[in-house]
Amino acid sequence: MHEFELIKNYFSKISKNNKYALNLNDDVFFDKENRLAISVDTYTLGYHFVNFKYPDLVIKKILRSSISDLVCKGVIPKYYFIAGSGNKETFSKKNLLLISKALKEEQKKYNVILCGGDTTFSNKLSFTITSLGFSKKIIYRNKACLNDDIYVTGNLGDSFIGLQILKNKIKNLKKLNKYFIQKYYLPDIQLNLTKKLLNFANSAIDISDGLVDDLEKMINDQKLSFLLNLSKIPISEKLSKIIKLRKLKKINLISNGDDYQILFTASKKKSRIITQTAKSLGIRISNIGEIYSNKKKSVIIDEKGKEIELKNKGYVHQF
Repeated sequence: MHEFELIKNYFSKISKNNKYALNLNDDVFFDKENRLAISVDTYTLGYHFVNFKYPDLVIKKILRSSISDLVCKGVIPKYYFIAGSGNKETFSKKNLLLISKALKEEQKKYNVILCGGDTTFSNKLSFTITSLGFSKKIIYRNKACLNDDIYVTGNLGDSFIGLQILKNKIKNLKKLNKYFIQKYYLPDIQLNLTKKLLNFANSAIDISDGLVDDLEKMINDQKLSFLLNLSKIPISEKLSKIIKLRKLKKINLISNGDDYQILFTASKKKSRIITQTAKSLGIRISNIGEIYSNKKKSVIIDEKGKEIELKNKGYVHQF
């Protein structure tokens, strides 16, 4: 059972009278009257992180990916709660000191504050983070407009290469190993763009499960499709080098998740302000495609306009 089927079949009816729950079809809960936005995420060993050799890096990744849900909505994260399940080995004094130090560093970096949480004993390691922020408005899913341009921040694919290195599926990258592993553990959260998004984005989501999968989630209740230009999907110079060196295909590397960049749509009239914003903030914002009517099927095209088959849309949560 797909996660959306699970939610629709068992939980949507429970929340149907709660307008703030957004039909359980968005990244957040948003109480407009009280300007309160909340997101909740759970991370489990073996699914969301490979191992616990570096507890400080794991907890940084978890916190960053959690506040990313608010950032892509145009909400500055302010507070967070953390619940952890572990045993004497995973919650050793050494690991707990590393986790505490890492959280302190992230709090300083992103100006967020720990407010509470819970701990339980379990042989299955997991963390749940609840993030809170305040805003007069947010950017929703399912608000894309016909002919909107599709944009993404930063670069895609680096985190996936880092994961493959950690799994020993890619070897002998030598000096590049550290770069890609760091991109996996420490995603670039575009905090400075948060409030600027409210000026031009019609719909937005963060890329956690994969570019195409998350794009489909962003427009899932709308009668829309999309066209993506592979050549315009941004990748780093280092990833471009690896593609040439290993004779890899870019199409197989750009929709595997864990990027935590912001994917959004905007009117063509907003192109100038988006370009100016990117320049003023010193961040990369790329126009990678366009929103179409669902009378056309969703496609990815190459430089010659030829349709490309995508083997992997992203990570699918199955139950």
